[in-house]
Amino acid sequence: MAKTPIGTTCSTGQKCPESGVWKALSAPSTTIPLSEGETFPPYNSKAVTWQLISYA
Repeated sequence: MAKTPIGTTCSTGQKCPESGVWKALSAPSTTIPLSEGETFPPYNSKAVTWQLISYA
């Protein structure tokens, strides 16, 4: 199965499609390690968009 492309975005509440490091597209920003199948969390108590920046 093909890897999810770097740069893919997902939103808080969605299931993670690819294990790796994900960056919150917000200000301020943060990065989190997330495993495939986990649910994207909120950041700073808000729903945010997460972008895949590297593979695990």
